[in-house]
Amino acid sequence: MIAVVTGGAGFIGSRLVEALVKQDAVVHVLDNGSTGRIDAVHPLAIVHQVDIRDPEAKAIVNAIKPDMLFHLAAQADVQRSIQDPGFDASVNIAGTLNMLDACREAGVRKFVFASTSAVYGSLQKRKLSVTDRTEPISYYGLSKLVAEHYIRLYHAFFGLHYTILRYGNVYGPGQTSKGEGGVIAIFMEKLQADLPLPVNGDGEQTRDFIYVDDVAQANIAAIANGDQGTFHVSTGRRTSVNKVVQVLQRIRKDEIIVQYREARAGDIRDSCLDNRQSQASLSWKPVTSLSEGLRLTHQSWQQRST
Repeated sequence: MIAVVTGGAGFIGSRLVEALVKQDAVVHVLDNGSTGRIDAVHPLAIVHQVDIRDPEAKAIVNAIKPDMLFHLAAQADVQRSIQDPGFDASVNIAGTLNMLDACREAGVRKFVFASTSAVYGSLQKRKLSVTDRTEPISYYGLSKLVAEHYIRLYHAFFGLHYTILRYGNVYGPGQTSKGEGGVIAIFMEKLQADLPLPVNGDGEQTRDFIYVDDVAQANIAAIANGDQGTFHVSTGRRTSVNKVVQVLQRIRKDEIIVQYREARAGDIRDSCLDNRQSQASLSWKPVTSLSEGLRLTHQSWQQRST
């Protein structure tokens, strides 16, 4: 199998590239290096340092003619999307369109898209299903939702097969403190510097935190499963930010100090994604507990400082 991973030098993308290489795939990475680390890409992958919005990126996909394209490249910072919605749209909408066109022209068998729980906004529901209404409260959530609709229409008009994966809050080794799921990375950065942990609001806001390797495996599962479907890549469990602090306190021997501050505009209060349909249709399920995932992440950050 020949696969292209856009954003393959990023936090999630680099783990997906590694998983694909282990599946004996020939992997090409499209990444402009703006947020990812080119040196983090598996050495057996072929790296093309290019922006997904550029005609050159489209030409590369046409030349490769891959079987699969995993589209992970994105502007994923909620606050930046609010400050600069035009840039957000150019990457997440125009960039996706450029890749869709490339796949159509190259005869790509399937397009796997990394979407987000941010498409739901602040729906007051204990656990969200993929059939719930979508009401984004940030331009990031909106641009991802618009991209989803373009993907579905590309199938309707051109027959391009797809799977859309709506991620919960992804965390794990290698994550930076930027982006929609970065609260755990922010905590790790502060712990490494022996600084208080900043918590927006009262800390009782909840997220569906999912470990990065479980996300990579969901993408692998989408190779053979889930055609024309939209699925949650999540644990199906609600975890408060305060709970994350408590688990970290058990992992770390030294006392952790928490610094509460005002909630941020555009932040979602609660988010939990029902993953039962994903488990059934993708033949996939998350296997990493929060405590184990946080332990591995903390261990990784500690190793950086030695």
